[in-house]
Amino acid sequence: MDDSPAKSGTVSRMPVYFLGIGGPNFMEDTGHPAYSQLAKVGREITTLVKPKAVVVFSAHWQHSPTKIAINVAEKTDLIYDFYGFPPHYYEYDYPNEGSPVVAQKVIDGLAAAGIQVDRVKRGLDHGVWAGFMVAFDPKKNPLGVPIVQVSLLESDDWEQHYRIGQALESLRDEEILIVGAGMAVHNLRDFRAMRASGKTTPMPFAFTFDEALKEAATAEPEWRQGAMSALMKRPDAREAHPSLEHILPMYISAGAAGSDVGEQLWTLPEKSLSWAQYRFGKVPAA
Repeated sequence: MDDSPAKSGTVSRMPVYFLGIGGPNFMEDTGHPAYSQLAKVGREITTLVKPKAVVVFSAHWQHSPTKIAINVAEKTDLIYDFYGFPPHYYEYDYPNEGSPVVAQKVIDGLAAAGIQVDRVKRGLDHGVWAGFMVAFDPKKNPLGVPIVQVSLLESDDWEQHYRIGQALESLRDEEILIVGAGMAVHNLRDFRAMRASGKTTPMPFAFTFDEALKEAATAEPEWRQGAMSALMKRPDAREAHPSLEHILPMYISAGAAGSDVGEQLWTLPEKSLSWAQYRFGKVPAA
């Protein structure tokens, strides 16, 4: 299996990414190892992948048990969907614009697969803009293309989220990049308890689930869906994800991967979290 970068000019479709994106404080935690790694992936996207638009699924937007929502606004602001932070966190700005044209392509793809969609106009939540501030720093590495955010279902149905990704795979042939933004392991209850107690050794499930996710996501494409489904039936799954919103974007990314092989770009289990990043498909060589 060849996971090396493709030769320049030979990539016919966009890759797909799953990015581990932290909370608002992550934007200022420049010494954290995940900060530099996310910035590295961002540079890969702007300098090598060069999409014409980005469609992103955030862990922080679940719409309805039966319907997906999509932001069809062209001019978007930011949603400060967090509390208890210093005042300046609510003054951050991340320049961005949407695309009704790209939004319609998403709607068409979902509708063709029988997935119901609501059109809404809203800003970007911090599950997108806080991470994108690191990956695509407006001053150092601007993304410079429209960002269309799509919701998750308000449901733990990982199989349906995989199908959502499958329904949108063809967007990759139109130079539209699909990004799932979440966390490979996300147990904030234990994270807060460990922080309060001063414990720093990662929880066992942060390692075991992280490794199991790697095995499933990097499985041969014909086995990947089954492996991803089995993943959430593991005994450590609900320890790694007491609620599933942070892992569901990974199912969308894996579903959109089609016949492309997954690769874990980097990982770091930390307390009761994991900052893993994945890419499905190749990028042109530098």
